[in-house]
Amino acid sequence: MLFWAYSTPMSNEQVCKAASSESKRYNEELPCRTGPQTQHSRLNVEQNKECLIQISKFKFAQVISGLYKILQRVTEMRPHGPDFEKNYYESLLIVLDTLEKCLSSQPKDTTRDEAMNVKLLLREICQFISSDYPNDNPMVPQLKSLASKVLFALSLNNFNAVFSRISLRLQELSTSSTQEENPDYSDIELIQHINVDVIRLIRLLNETIQKFRHLKKNAQVVLMNSLERAIWNWMDTYPNEFADLQNRKYEQLKK
Repeated sequence: MLFWAYSTPMSNEQVCKAASSESKRYNEELPCRTGPQTQHSRLNVEQNKECLIQISKFKFAQVISGLYKILQRVTEMRPHGPDFEKNYYESLLIVLDTLEKCLSSQPKDTTRDEAMNVKLLLREICQFISSDYPNDNPMVPQLKSLASKVLFALSLNNFNAVFSRISLRLQELSTSSTQEENPDYSDIELIQHINVDVIRLIRLLNETIQKFRHLKKNAQVVLMNSLERAIWNWMDTYPNEFADLQNRKYEQLKK
């Protein structure tokens, strides 16, 4: 079924069945399942992707849950040999791109279905932005870039879940009495990839200020770099907020 078919009226049961059917077809036609892509298989993948994006506007939680499970299964595969490795990374890129587009197509004030387990999706995505993620394939930079876009889109409507993950890790690092041998800073590095307006940025800064002096030096460096990136992201994403802030400061100086 072509993606434009989902723009026609459908019952709730029909949409649920369509979501399940398309998720199954989408999974079966990933390169890690079918082998090297041809022009025809690429077209099929793109059509499947567009179908899921359209269905996600009606059954968001179901589509995201399905994509999470697909991503998890692909990630658990262990690349062996150059041919399969290429198919493996291409599959990850396809799934991440689909996730990003589904998440980005949701209105900011959309209420999320409780069935969507944001924490699981976050955990799955965070591994790709971690500095510990293997970097021995030329497709990894693109993978990290797409994972960053997914986190940015995810955080727009699920900021509290992302913030809680960051806050918890800061708490762990600031109260630890022993130095971890290889501390994981990926949850702190999340700060670099999330969507923050001025209210969220202030909330984030207040949280980090409270814990900063209790962190080890390496963690402080990671945190400062991440906050710097977050501030730049804020200025790029919400330039009007930055301009308003500058104007208010200028008006105060004139008084």
